[in-house]
Amino acid sequence: MQFFTPVAIPSPRSGISPGEKILVIGSCFSDSVGERMKRSGLQVLVNPFGTLYNPVSISNSLFRLKSAVPFRETECIGMGAGSDLICSFSHHTSFARPTVEEFLQVANSALSEASAFFSECTTVIITLGTAWCFWREGEVVSNCLKRNAAEFERKILSVDNVKAVLGGIVKGISDGGKRRIIFTVSPVRHMADSAHGNQISKSTLLLAVDSVVRENPTCVGYFPSYEIMMDELRDYRFYDSDMVHPSDVAVDYIWEKFRESYVTPSDIEKMKEAERTWRRSRHRPIH
Repeated sequence: MQFFTPVAIPSPRSGISPGEKILVIGSCFSDSVGERMKRSGLQVLVNPFGTLYNPVSISNSLFRLKSAVPFRETECIGMGAGSDLICSFSHHTSFARPTVEEFLQVANSALSEASAFFSECTTVIITLGTAWCFWREGEVVSNCLKRNAAEFERKILSVDNVKAVLGGIVKGISDGGKRRIIFTVSPVRHMADSAHGNQISKSTLLLAVDSVVRENPTCVGYFPSYEIMMDELRDYRFYDSDMVHPSDVAVDYIWEKFRESYVTPSDIEKMKEAERTWRRSRHRPIH
């Protein structure tokens, strides 16, 4: 008997090998899966600017990696909520520093390393979280930096908007089809928009991704993270305590599904051994 609805996973044109360099970018689900990829011995760079949720911010970050143009003082922004720290609208607040000089040093050092990695990576995995964006002075920001909400306008992208952004990513970074791009939609639910609003956002992303994948079958693929969570793991026991984020068990399950789809059996065994080595390294002697 089958007690859940199995999700069919499209067969990729080519797999992932342990020797290649992989960029993982996007929502917090990217952080979770990227960490498991690292434990498996893969050469992975995860969210070099911090967590990103909307397609425009992800696109801006990818093209920044491609151009390697250093961040300038004009991009430095003081954080809100009484903080004296400096950051930028392109970064997660973990990059924030007490002075402009310190922030630019950290941001540009990270950019230089990430750009060098990106220039050699053969696969980019993009996790889309939401179609909603925060706009400030006509531009989408990656992070509001705890500044006054009145500075920003929150709007949802249309399917055509998202499709144009994702199509631009494929055209701009696929290197003529030599670099593979794998899209997935995050299973994390954005319930601040209500259950209905979350579904509208996810549906917008899914429709746009499907169109882009169909138009670029040779270098673009799709992995159904969202669908696996909604169908194979449709039970609250597979969610964290906030009932929004997938639990560690759920992330492990989705990661195993990805690995089974993109990695050869012989390489899977190597990756499992790397995971075992990682687990042993985490054990600490009592004395």
